[in-house]
Formats: sequence, C-alpha cells, structure tokens
Amino acid sequence: MRATLTERQELLRQTAREFALKELEPRAADVDSNEEFPRRQFDGLAAIGLLGLTMPEADGGAGGGYGELAVVIEELAAACGSTSTVFITHVSLGAATIARFGHAEQRARWVPALSRGDKIAAFALSEPGSGSDALALSTTASLDGDDYVINGSKVFITNGEVAGVFVVFVNSDRSKGHRGINAVVVERGAAGFTVSHMTGKMGMRGSATAELSFQDCRVPVANRLSDEGRGYSVALSILSSSRVSIAAQCVGLARGAYEAAVKYANQREAFGKHLADHQAIQFMLADMATEIDAARLLTHRAASLVDNGRPHVAESAMAKLFASEVANRAAHRAVQIHGGSGYFRPSKVERIYRDQRVTEIYEGTSEIQRLIIARSILEDRS
Repeated sequence: MRATLTERQELLRQTAREFALKELEPRAADVDSNEEFPRRQFDGLAAIGLLGLTMPEADGGAGGGYGELAVVIEELAAACGSTSTVFITHVSLGAATIARFGHAEQRARWVPALSRGDKIAAFALSEPGSGSDALALSTTASLDGDDYVINGSKVFITNGEVAGVFVVFVNSDRSKGHRGINAVVVERGAAGFTVSHMTGKMGMRGSATAELSFQDCRVPVANRLSDEGRGYSVALSILSSSRVSIAAQCVGLARGAYEAAVKYANQREAFGKHLADHQAIQFMLADMATEIDAARLLTHRAASLVDNGRPHVAESAMAKLFASEVANRAAHRAVQIHGGSGYFRPSKVERIYRDQRVTEIYEGTSEIQRLIIARSILEDRS
C-alpha cells in the first residue's frame, strides 16, 4: 500500500508514526483506564501542525486533502483509539463544517484558532431520542430578532467536555421537515448552555463525551452556517466525507491489533514451538493482513473521490462499513491469539477490542451504511 502514497503522504505518515510511537502509545493505557482527555497529546498534534491539515491555507491551515488525513489517522489509531477519535471529531467534523460552510467572517473567527489548537471543536447532532434517525431533531431554535433561542439537549457528544466551539444542529421549523434544520455555532460559556460529562463508556474512554443542554440559549443568527434551512444537507455532506476518517481509524485499530498479534505470536511458545509456527495462527494472521489491506484500499479510494470533488457517498459508506467490520474481526483474532493474557488489562488488544466496537455505531451504524449502499445500487439500476 505504501507504494501508492505520494511523497507528501509518506512524509506525513512518517511524522504521524513517530509522534504516535513516542507520545500516544506509552500513554494510551492510562488515557483509557482513567477516562482522561489526552490534553498533552492534543497539544502535541497542534505543535506539529496536524490540527489544520485539511483546513484551507487562506484560513491558516495546511490545505491538505482527505488522502493525507487518512494516512495520519491510521497511524494515530494504531497507537491510541481515544486520541484518534478526539482528532477526527475536531478536524473532520467540527472544524471541517465551519471551514466548508462558513462565510469569510465565520472562517476568520474560528478556523485559525481551531487549526492552531487554541480551541477544540465538537459536532453536536445526536439526541436522546433520535437513534439512527439522527436528523429527527427535537432541539429547537426559535427566531427572536437577530438571535436564535435554542432549547433541547444533545448526547454522546465527543470532545463535548473540553470543546470551546460546538457545531449544533437545530430544528427551526418542524413544518418544513428537513428544510427546517439549521447548523449554528455555539461557543462555550453562552448563557443557557450547560455541559455534563458522560462516563462509563466501553471504549474510546478518553474522548471526553458529554451531554449538552440548552435552556433559552441565545445565539446570534450570524452564527448560522450556510443558508436558512440548509442544515440537513450540511450534516449529510460532512458525515459522508468524515466516514473516510472513521474508515481510516478502523484500519489503524485493526493494524494495531494485527501488529500486536504478530509480535506475540513470534514470542510465545506452545507445544514446543512459537505460536507463529502453528498453521492455525498463520491462517488467522494471513486473513488479518489481507482484510486490513483491502480496507485501506477502499478507504483511500473514497478519500481520492472526496479530494477530487467527485460523488463519494456510496464509496465512503463502503469504506466505513468494511473497515469497521475488519477492525472487529482483527481485534477478535488478536485476542484469540493472545489467549488469557489478551483478556486482561492493560493488554493492548483488550483495549482495541473495546475501542473498535463503537466504529460500527457512530457516524452511522453498519445497518445505515448498508442502506446507503443499497440505495446507490438501486438508483444506478433505475
């Protein structure tokens, strides 16, 4: 796969890998165990310029594409799932929405600070009663003069506990259906806006998940991204491109499990020889390596389509679907190869086994990805 990378992508891969091995890997177990937001790691990503990787150069970013982003995310996720989730949410959800749909004044206000890491971004879509129908929004935003008055709540918001900038999706007119939805930027500290930390997650325990509550929270209409009633299309566009990031994360998680399994199989002896010399183990490793490479190729195909402005909805869904299920199988096999030692903390494969599970749920469940793909197939047929 590396033979297909551009010179810039390979340089980014090496930079991200060195950072991940030095700063993420040694601290990943503590981040998980303590449910601790990886502040030092986040600041380190800012210091080496990765937080602005895909932000426009005119807005203080590096002007990179999703192909480059995918390479970086894979390396981060192979070392620490929580940090990769924090990074994805900040870059390809929160900041990307403002950079792509904000007007010049909005971009100047928020994107440079987000690219530098001065502020952390969150993306607030999910609600207590919405489930997979994420755009069935109950959070309302009533127009009052030059302000929206927001009431409602959001749940499972990654980076929510620490973010300073929130992209919030609200329903401004239920009678208009999806055309009544808006995307607005709410800043931490706004009157009537409270953040409550959510604990007890199975995995990705350092990603600072929170519940957001809005009670007569006034936000200027000037904070709305894109035109009135365009929030639905904004969300769909961002989620489709960000699925490339989740797919890359899954490739990284799978690779982390695979590399740990290879290392353990070469060290552990059973029945008078190394595990790696047993054909049953060799077959598992062969399947893992093959599936990981296939997932990576699907991911980079989708990234290329995004970067070239071509339709990518189905391809991004395919990459996310396949890569997340590959991560599941790779983690399962890695724990199996480790046996009892892989079942206990602080085993890396035990952590990856828990971390990868949410990748089949967030940014669209596997069932939703299959619906997206099937609709694309049937539309093409007609």
